[in-house]
Amino acid sequence: MNNLIRSTARCLRSSAWQYRTAQTNGELLSGWARLMCSSSAVQKNLEEIVKKDKVVVFMKGTPAQPMCGFSNAVVQILRMHGVDSYAAYNVLDDQDIRQGIKTFSNWPTIPQVYFNGEFVGGCDILLQMHQSGDLVEELQKLGIRSALLDQEKESK
Repeated sequence: MNNLIRSTARCLRSSAWQYRTAQTNGELLSGWARLMCSSSAVQKNLEEIVKKDKVVVFMKGTPAQPMCGFSNAVVQILRMHGVDSYAAYNVLDDQDIRQGIKTFSNWPTIPQVYFNGEFVGGCDILLQMHQSGDLVEELQKLGIRSALLDQEKESK
């Protein structure tokens, strides 16, 4: 119930709502009026969110307390690279974001990682990038120096 109230309030605040009424032969049917948040407004909001920070993660839980193994793996990979400053959104707190981000990216699973507004992938893609060394290069493009580079120097 709290999610419904929060979603409705968010729609009202963003002015991205429509008041719809059901009619039959021009007569208003009482009790069928409802407030709907337009999906285009959710998509626009998500576009703004992913562009706001260099690194954005949509996950189950929070970086301090991930609520699934895949979200935890993403947090751990970023932590190994010294990426501590990133925007994280808990999709369990907001059904609009949880469903909307899947539509936005055309990717069916959570977590989802974005670099500079571009969809990178989920846990599996980030893990492959980490294993291949591509993640170090992608972070450098963002102006983020991977902590793994410093560890390599120390071990030599």
